[in-house]
Amino acid sequence: MAGTYSQIYIQIVFAVQGRQNLLQKEWRQDVFKYMAGIIKNKGQKPIIVNGVEDHVHVFIGLKPSMAISDLTRDIKNNSTNFINDHKWVKGRFNWQEGYGAFSYSHSAIENVYNYILNQEQHHAKQTFKDEYLDLLKKFEIEHDVKYLFEWIDK
Repeated sequence: MAGTYSQIYIQIVFAVQGRQNLLQKEWRQDVFKYMAGIIKNKGQKPIIVNGVEDHVHVFIGLKPSMAISDLTRDIKNNSTNFINDHKWVKGRFNWQEGYGAFSYSHSAIENVYNYILNQEQHHAKQTFKDEYLDLLKKFEIEHDVKYLFEWIDK
């Protein structure tokens, strides 16, 4: 729409179904590049996509013409098909239902980018479960733990 200007930065976090360690290092970056392509093709701005074996962080510049839920659905559906088409995992790959979405100011872009860039180092010190619960607490998001991701004790 002409005359509409916005600057919305969102970090989306979602996990592999059952939080299995299926995103293998040898092809993980191919999946993240593919996800960035999905975001770009939807007219949104991929800032960084990165993660570890069991989850992904997607940091985007979101235009208000698209709902976060629609973009996340498209990223998850298309990347699921991409992984399954390449037969990188035994059986069928799926993402878990649900996701977290967290908004940031323009001044936080560099910090969020670096945080997502360094996921492997970060998760050497903190589990995904603790990271996710910390994000929910930091952003003061009411939640019921029983409705979060399917936690598997690791």
